[in-house]
Amino acid sequence: MSVRNDHAGRIRRRRVFYIPGYDPIHPRRYRELYRREGAAQAAISGYEIALKPKRGDGNYGWSVNALIDNVEVVTEVEVLVWSDIVRASMKGSIPATYAQLFRTASIYISTGALARLMRLRKGPVIAALYPVAMLLLQLALALSVGFGLGRMISAAVATLLPTLPDWGAILVLLAVMFPVSWAILEWFRRKDGKFFAYYLMHDYAYAAATRGANPAELEDRMSEFGATIAAALQSEVDEVLIVGHSSGAHIGVSVLADLIRAGKVSQNGPKLAFLSLGQVVPMVSFLPEAARLRGDLRYLSARSELAWVDVTAPGDGCAFALCDPVSVSGVAPPDKRWPLVFSAAFTRSLSAERWKALRWRFFRLHFQYLCAFDRPRDYDYFQITAGPLSLAARYADRAPSKSRIDHVVSGHTSIAA
Repeated sequence: MSVRNDHAGRIRRRRVFYIPGYDPIHPRRYRELYRREGAAQAAISGYEIALKPKRGDGNYGWSVNALIDNVEVVTEVEVLVWSDIVRASMKGSIPATYAQLFRTASIYISTGALARLMRLRKGPVIAALYPVAMLLLQLALALSVGFGLGRMISAAVATLLPTLPDWGAILVLLAVMFPVSWAILEWFRRKDGKFFAYYLMHDYAYAAATRGANPAELEDRMSEFGATIAAALQSEVDEVLIVGHSSGAHIGVSVLADLIRAGKVSQNGPKLAFLSLGQVVPMVSFLPEAARLRGDLRYLSARSELAWVDVTAPGDGCAFALCDPVSVSGVAPPDKRWPLVFSAAFTRSLSAERWKALRWRFFRLHFQYLCAFDRPRDYDYFQITAGPLSLAARYADRAPSKSRIDHVVSGHTSIAA
């Protein structure tokens, strides 16, 4: 464990901005997750942490009062919400979702992105293929049941009506088959909270629809995020920390790159920090029209105005674990300094009993970065977001993981001018 404890990085007041991944759920889920898991981690690690309602208007959030290492710290957490955009993108009908399936698969295959992604980690590629396989299986099952039931009823009708022509029997079959098949598909769609096939399909389709470019509505929202963070950088706090989880990581990259380019980060202001968790950057940056994101990755990786730490874990099958998002995207500049890439090491940070209970709960593990560890090492989400050390000071002496992937893998490396 290598956690630095110098006074230069001491924090008393902090602003945290959390950027969720592709998630349609109300941000209160993140408050409840923070409350529950923060209390659990505090009990395990021997510090105090308590939540209070957020003061004032603006984004959804909460206040955190912590006593860690005998230092009192006050943190204001806000969720930068884009769940309304996510919900709007998930409103497609069943036929529209299947059209998305074929279009998305076509884009990832024809552009070479899928083949390149397969050279990284198997987990997220399997996660990407899962909704394709599951939706096709659901379709095959629905059509098979509908066809089988249609044939049975058609045969029964033909027995009762011997003079029924062949075309009449076919009409009976189709009249049964299509409603039954549709009812089965609709049942699967309504139960997607258990299968996650539609959810994941919409997720991957959102980026693929524009071949990696940001949709206009997302660009507008990112501008709003930037204005909110810029205002915080003018406030009387010691650190402004942006946390980007899953798809929120690549949003955070672009928002911060825009802020620094615009000169909104002062050397005399609060420390600026970026924590990317469970990132899936290559799913976007490997697409041909992701020049904006690739340019932002290149730019941000060389900046001195912030500290950027990227935390993943091989146990998270939904993230590109230990894949340096800048290097694998083929845009690392000669003076690259960020991100610091290391593992949350689920198999060592969780007890054997806890790991056994979670290891097959893939979506739950994708959120483990935001949760308590019962065998904590040097990654503790609550000490990072509510503790007395800045992100830069906490990991000043932390070496990157030796098993990280930091060579060029993407076939598309163009950047925006």
